[in-house]
Amino acid sequence: MSSARQRRDRVLEQLTELQSLPLGGTPEQAFKDRLRAELLSGALVEEPEPTPSRRVHRRRPLLSQLAAVGLAGAMMVSSFATYQAVPGDSLYPLKRAAETTLVRLSTDDAERGRRELDSAKARAKEVASLLGSSIDGPLIDRTLKDMEESTRAGISRLERTEPRSPKIKKFAKDQKEAVKPMLQQLDEAQLAQAEGYLDYIEGLVEPK
Repeated sequence: MSSARQRRDRVLEQLTELQSLPLGGTPEQAFKDRLRAELLSGALVEEPEPTPSRRVHRRRPLLSQLAAVGLAGAMMVSSFATYQAVPGDSLYPLKRAAETTLVRLSTDDAERGRRELDSAKARAKEVASLLGSSIDGPLIDRTLKDMEESTRAGISRLERTEPRSPKIKKFAKDQKEAVKPMLQQLDEAQLAQAEGYLDYIEGLVEPK
């Protein structure tokens, strides 16, 4: 396996572990230590400049560069416990950037679709957290919209690559259970947005 592929796989594994953290959780010290060891081992060190005669053939792949950036981003995410951030927090953009990196480094459309749906689930949890706080309405509006956009992007990819995937039906069921209890706490505009979302995911569940 090439070094670029190995770096990419490490980034995906580390970001996936970060994304699986519950809202409000922080990475364990062992995970932080492992990321730090990756950096100190030279994972981000530039490869030696090739000789002129082989410069074209040994040019560092773009994917390798992305993997290096992703690994640095993962370290930053871990260090500042970004995955506990919710919309409005100063570290929230880092959380979203890490999610975007995770999607872009995915190996194919099916995997990208699944990770988009993971992001949609994260947005649902954030909405629930915001509703239990004194956060202003616009942040809830934006998070509901982001949830729907990630859902549609993920479903579109999965329907192209895995049209009969049981993951689609399970996702729709889980999201319905997550969003429906929020309805009574939403204002009129948010309620219309959430109900439209529920109508959409309801159509993803095949009739019995």
